Amino acid sequence: MGARKRHSPRRGSLAYSPRIRAKSMEARIRAWPKINSDEPKILAHCGFKAGCVQIVSIDDREKVPNAGKQLVSLGTVLVTPPVLILGIRGYSKDHNGKHAEFDVYAEDIPKNISKEISLKNKQENALENAEKGLKRIKEVFAIVAVSPRAAGLEQKKPYVFEALVSGGDIQKQFTHVKELLGKEIKIEQIFETGATVDVAAITKGHGWQGVLRRWNVKKKQHKSRKTVREVGSLGPISPQSVMYTVPRAGQTGFHQRVEYDK
Repeated sequence: MGARKRHSPRRGSLAYSPRIRAKSMEARIRAWPKINSDEPKILAHCGFKAGCVQIVSIDDREKVPNAGKQLVSLGTVLVTPPVLILGIRGYSKDHNGKHAEFDVYAEDIPKNISKEISLKNKQENALENAEKGLKRIKEVFAIVAVSPRAAGLEQKKPYVFEALVSGGDIQKQFTHVKELLGKEIKIEQIFETGATVDVAAITKGHGWQGVLRRWNVKKKQHKSRKTVREVGSLGPISPQSVMYTVPRAGQTGFHQRVEYDK
């Protein structure tokens, strides 16, 4: 994303549109990384925000104004309880997109988690049938569940999401998740210490807000119009339509956002 002018009253209008409420509390990962390794690995874990801290460090970058000086930056503390591997899901691909071919679930699933997933179509020989149809599978996902109570939260309802398995061929990926069925894995088994990760989450919701709060539009001059906390113009006379780039009031917060290279 390129730099924007600070004085523009419409700055940020093209950043994230439309700003609508997220469909689910589980963040959706639209692009997964590829691992050039023969060892398969699950690529996602889950965490909950516990608080904030101030990090005091020394700027060791050369040729910057603050080189060698003390810096104070904010940091977010996340609680990452173990996640439970519920099952395996295989996807095939064609010109119409992805198609779920099979779902294999663990034998003993906790009662509070089994309520959230549909096990009506659970087959007796699902594991054997899945192994026979691995030739047409292009991606293997692990079905993962995490309980907020494990992080000290009061919420009883668990979160269930999918995590891609990468590395090796499809057979190795399927065998890797098969060995983890019904087991809990910790974050140390997925990410190495000091690794760079991408964090996706749902922002804090603020409800319906005006254009100043929502888009950071500049306030109008005193007595220049009837209103001060509104946009000065919604557009020209022709064409007779309001473009999507014009800041308008609406839903603020509860959006999915991704921070890269954390």
